[in-house]
Amino acid sequence: MLGQPAYVLHTRAYRESSALVDFLTPQGRLRAVLRAARGKKGSLARPFIPLEAEFRGNSDLKSVSRLEPAGIPNLLSGEALFSGIYLNELLIRLLPAEDPHPVLFETYALTVAALAQGRPLEPLLRAFEWRLLDELGYGFALDIDSEGVPIASAGLYRLDNEKGLVPVGQLQPGVFHGADLLAMAEADWSAVGALAAAKRLMRQALAPHLGGKPLVSRELFMALKEPSRD
Repeated sequence: MLGQPAYVLHTRAYRESSALVDFLTPQGRLRAVLRAARGKKGSLARPFIPLEAEFRGNSDLKSVSRLEPAGIPNLLSGEALFSGIYLNELLIRLLPAEDPHPVLFETYALTVAALAQGRPLEPLLRAFEWRLLDELGYGFALDIDSEGVPIASAGLYRLDNEKGLVPVGQLQPGVFHGADLLAMAEADWSAVGALAAAKRLMRQALAPHLGGKPLVSRELFMALKEPSRD
């Protein structure tokens, strides 16, 4: 297999001196054995570093034949680091193995770079979640309801994961205001309430595909934000 750009999503020890590594490439998510992982290659097998990689083998478990840096490492810390770990966990959990998604790969590369630059986290995370859902075929319109009618600013809607946004007649738990949905459609995060509504919407949209198993990165992030009780 020819060299291709890649990022490490996750690494764990494998046998005596090797590592089992999940990579994101334009050709999809690949799992490969990295031999001599305690050497130079192992130092590269960390998340958020742009890499050039070559893989051998036709099975689901490949071997890394070449691994080289291909750009400036994205140094993430604090909340940005947990956000990056969250993106990686989403990809491992939801992206089918060896299913090409070059647009999603490019979105990931840009998002990680933006996290390293210290840009606001919430808009970046919501945009990535939306792109991921769309690439996997789970996307839905934000400006048109399930009946093909334009979203009304004063309207109320609930998310049906099969149909999209369904109009409702009265305020009830879990519904969304039309004005917030229209702001999301335009990525207008200056609108009051739009970011909070987008977070709720993406959680509802992702939940059925995560199979009820909680995200470890989300739990770690919440623990980080909890005040110390010492």
